[in-house]
Amino acid sequence: MGWTVLSRGNRRKSRAEEPGRTTRQEPKMPIVTIQQGPRDVEQKRELVKKVTEAFVEALEVPAESVFVWIQEYQPENWGAAGKLTADR
Repeated sequence: MGWTVLSRGNRRKSRAEEPGRTTRQEPKMPIVTIQQGPRDVEQKRELVKKVTEAFVEALEVPAESVFVWIQEYQPENWGAAGKLTADR
């Protein structure tokens, strides 16, 4: 299972954020992408719930701001250790 985590709140400071300049606060909206093989809907519900809870606790953001995307791949569409997963 692969994880990609993007957060709009984590970025380099711009010139507008230099001392003495007015800034606007960007919302912190974590976007989590999970790449995995097929799972049933109950497992995905639990995964989304626990990933959201982890981000709420770690980043102190509201649950409503956490987006979790699940990308599923059939065994014939990915491989590991030089072999197609469908051939294992």
